[in-house]
Amino acid sequence: MAEPTLYQTSDRNLALELVRVTEAAALAASRWMGRGKKNEADGAAVEAMRRAFDQIDIEGTVVIGEGEMDEAPMLYIGEKVGRGGLKMDIAVDPLEGTTLTAKGAANACAVVALAENGNFLHAPDVYMDKIAVGGGLPPGVVDLDAPTRENLKNLALAKKVDIADLVVCILDRDRHAELIAHCREAGARIMLISDGDVAGVIATSQPESGVDMYMGWGGAPEGVLSAAALRCIGGQMQGRLLYENDEQMRRARDMGVSDPHHKYTAEEMAKGNVIFAATGVTGGPMLKGVRRIPDGAYTHSMVMRSKSGTVRYIEAYHNLVTKNWTAT
Repeated sequence: MAEPTLYQTSDRNLALELVRVTEAAALAASRWMGRGKKNEADGAAVEAMRRAFDQIDIEGTVVIGEGEMDEAPMLYIGEKVGRGGLKMDIAVDPLEGTTLTAKGAANACAVVALAENGNFLHAPDVYMDKIAVGGGLPPGVVDLDAPTRENLKNLALAKKVDIADLVVCILDRDRHAELIAHCREAGARIMLISDGDVAGVIATSQPESGVDMYMGWGGAPEGVLSAAALRCIGGQMQGRLLYENDEQMRRARDMGVSDPHHKYTAEEMAKGNVIFAATGVTGGPMLKGVRRIPDGAYTHSMVMRSKSGTVRYIEAYHNLVTKNWTAT
């Protein structure tokens, strides 16, 4: 008998279970909001998320996680999680925006994506050059290899606006000085963010965000998570792994990357049926942050499935007296 697939199981229930996982991580990280200790915030989120996975009926393998086995005590690449069931690939960022949390800045969140075994790109912890736009646009409207001005022109034509009406989201890094200059020379407006490029990519598919395009270098693991989100919410994305030395390229090959310079689409980075969940730690345009009250807390989460294209927002109250708040 063939093994069951995600299409044949109750992925609706599994989606809610993933929200419980991100809630656990967000609640734990929120204890450290604004306290200037990003490592402690990240560690709390990792531990809480790992414990929450123990309650889910899957046989999960972490393919995007906190690092390799010798680098991370929990949620390392290759770690098995869950208490048995359908074989799944898991991509996690227990605290997307550790610095944001430490500073009490906006847009920190806990993120998880799930797909059937073998359907996520096993991306090493290197940079990825990325470009992303929202849904409802002609295929190939932007291209990672096209000049910045050409991408902006094509996007403006597709949206029937002027280039001056477009907003490009870019990480505020010295490495992006030339990219920023090209966007400004073309006449586009720019939204610089300090951290949190998963939220930056998702923003392209949320009309209320005001973001039309995401561009620039960010973490490859975050690129896979972003692709998983766009597979659910709609949008286009391309990414290419970038290497600082031969050792990084060797690691990529060891993880199954046959062509180290391949230009990936979102569909290649996150194949098949995908579930994506995130819970806000600090508030932002995408999600509200954790709000703590005496003996309890409120969380705000989103969960979406590529199978249906449905995006659900969940507001939850957690009684921290009657249950273990790190495991929800």
